[in-house]
Amino acid sequence: RSNILARFKEVGIEIDAKDDRIEALIRQVKELEFKGWAFDSAEASFELLARRLLGEVTDFFEIGRFRVMDERRFNANGELVVESEATASISVKGESHHEVAVGNGPVNAVDKAVRRALVRAYPELSLVELVDYKVRILETQNGEGSTGAYTRVLIEFRDEDGLTWTTVGVSTNVIDASIIALADGMSWKLMKLHSARQR
Repeated sequence: RSNILARFKEVGIEIDAKDDRIEALIRQVKELEFKGWAFDSAEASFELLARRLLGEVTDFFEIGRFRVMDERRFNANGELVVESEATASISVKGESHHEVAVGNGPVNAVDKAVRRALVRAYPELSLVELVDYKVRILETQNGEGSTGAYTRVLIEFRDEDGLTWTTVGVSTNVIDASIIALADGMSWKLMKLHSARQR
């Protein structure tokens, strides 16, 4: 509880220390960390989790289906190239978008596809860049006493003012974990912009 309250203070969340919702957040954090999530190194994901529980975050968008294809081939000049193509379905402000993008790797391709839809509604996101990407394979205990492999992805973002923040995603699939972290990164930025405009 003291750790959670200290984290609240760091990110500017004001809450009564006796609020029952703190216990709910502690339980949720423990459950997620048991599954491999690491909020100590992903302050933006922690803040989003806390503010969502407190009812302070709007759902700015929702990423639905996605697909990524990688192709390794020789181009017209006889050079070996590897390309990734991503398709993603995104709902923004009640409107559905289906976007396709080619990128330098699957995560870059997914980021481009998702951002094409988001930038129409939130042009400020065009100035957000991914500056670091880390992957770790985890062995976690499931409820039946056996272990399974999970992937933890940490992504660091930077905006036009040099502000940086980090998010985390965990899944059995590295692209899915990446999309969770990407979505949190964009949502955190939008939350901060929304909060600044209301002051």
